[in-house]
Amino acid sequence: MIRFPHLGIELAHVGRSFSVFGFEIAYYGVVIALAMVAGIAVASWVAKKTGQDPDRYWTFAFIAIVCSVLGARLYYVAFSWDYYGAHPMEILNLRGGGLAIYGGVIAGVLTGIIFARVCRMPVFLLLDTACTGLITGQIIGRWGNFFNREAFGEYTDSLLAMALPADAVNASDITMKMKEHMTQIGGVSFIQVHPTFLYESLWNLGVLAVLLLVTLKVKKRFPGQVFFLYLLGYALGRLWIEGLRTDQLLVPGTELAVSQVLSAVLAAGALCALLAGYRAGRRKTTG
Repeated sequence: MIRFPHLGIELAHVGRSFSVFGFEIAYYGVVIALAMVAGIAVASWVAKKTGQDPDRYWTFAFIAIVCSVLGARLYYVAFSWDYYGAHPMEILNLRGGGLAIYGGVIAGVLTGIIFARVCRMPVFLLLDTACTGLITGQIIGRWGNFFNREAFGEYTDSLLAMALPADAVNASDITMKMKEHMTQIGGVSFIQVHPTFLYESLWNLGVLAVLLLVTLKVKKRFPGQVFFLYLLGYALGRLWIEGLRTDQLLVPGTELAVSQVLSAVLAAGALCALLAGYRAGRRKTTG
């Protein structure tokens, strides 16, 4: 059961997987697959609207997806080395979980730069287009955390508070504050938390709206404008949402969340790039 008590929503049977001919298929995997297809579809649609070849983005996506999964896994393993150093065979166990979206984003961007060079197309043209698909995938993909009962935040009693059975989540993610506010319903102990997957999904939906508006309705001032708007918008969202979570990857030897540090750096870098681009565009207009 998953509940949103202040919204009057009670989902009695939310499974983690379903069986097809005796083979268990995780809802998380289904959500991620849908996210990938939707992301590619949006990027190819934007490509068509902007006079590009949509098929090129399907080709790029299949390469980028593989590289992004590897990047997401390597990023997670690198910042969880205390465990994986002692259990090296678990590095290959993707079914056990452990993918970090920032690792996937970094790998995807690097793949895009190389792909554009090989295809002899402007790098920022590809990145401006592909990031609309990327953020679409992130909007949908976060719902995989909903089915897995993971990546949630600290205790809250806000309007969007989500209640989960305590025995359905990792014990290490349950804080003292959650235990202090634990409730009993039908003999089951529930914790009440921030649904950070929902926050990020809604935030990214707003970012996508801005990217599409700039791409299709507003005259762009410089190549890379949409891509840097994506980086700025996404990074600002992760900066505050990550601070709510209880399962953060930390910079070794510190209490700093890796994602928050990286988000701050990316947001600052993207803002500087946008300001520089706007100034250069203004000089061309007035010159």
